[in-house]
Amino acid sequence: MAQHSHHHTAHAHHHGPALADLLDLDAEVLGSYLEPLTEWAGQHTRETPRRIVDVGAGTGVGTLTLARRFPSAEVIAIDRSAFMLERVRTAALEQGLADRVSVVQADLDVAWPAVDDADVVWAASSLHEVSDPDRVLRDMHGALNPDGVLIVVEMDTLPRLLPDDVGVGRPGLESRCHDALARMNWNSHPNWRSHLEHTGFEVVEERTFVSDATPAPPSTGRYAHAHLRRVRSALDGQLAADDRSTLDLLLSDDDPQSVLLRTDLVPRGSRTAWAARRT
Repeated sequence: MAQHSHHHTAHAHHHGPALADLLDLDAEVLGSYLEPLTEWAGQHTRETPRRIVDVGAGTGVGTLTLARRFPSAEVIAIDRSAFMLERVRTAALEQGLADRVSVVQADLDVAWPAVDDADVVWAASSLHEVSDPDRVLRDMHGALNPDGVLIVVEMDTLPRLLPDDVGVGRPGLESRCHDALARMNWNSHPNWRSHLEHTGFEVVEERTFVSDATPAPPSTGRYAHAHLRRVRSALDGQLAADDRSTLDLLLSDDDPQSVLLRTDLVPRGSRTAWAARRT
């Protein structure tokens, strides 16, 4: 089998406050998929989970959703960033879940940590970031109890926020940005089915979950500003001059075209999830 090539996405760099805030805003604006997704995950567990492992937990949005969904489970958040894991600890404490949520700092490109006996392993937007996904999948397989379930989740495309015509510059700015980012392998990932089967899992279901953000939440403008700022930085030198100028207007603090002031933002997104069982 051809090895999945390793390309970091926007979420792979600078694990600091700006990225953490962006991840939390993403959950506020486009996180409506999480409740049905964790419910779906529960439908594939043959017994009530006692231990759940969130791989690449980020700020812990998935970790805490899982802890609420499965109130008798211990949930372990794994991430390579100490900063992110501190955010998980803080959020767990604020939500009254600190007694069941713990964190493990580990770089999965180096080795799987001493975490096993899991009933559920959850990997949301993280598997495509490791250098050897098949090796990590084998590690996950080994960490699961017999009949344990692995849930892999990926964004289908980058989130869409802007109208096609933003009122300045050429229509289609967001699509052109997405095309340019795709050429840079942002959010690049395969259909994981063959990788899962190759590493000993039985794929039991694949499903797409759409984020419904209508009407747009109050934090949409701040989310669009944080997201597009990262896009603008990544595409520096890649976009036509007029598109750069339009993006700069959208990212201004007080221009009438600024995403912080617009009322026509429509957040759209979808994710695909694979449920696989250790047989």
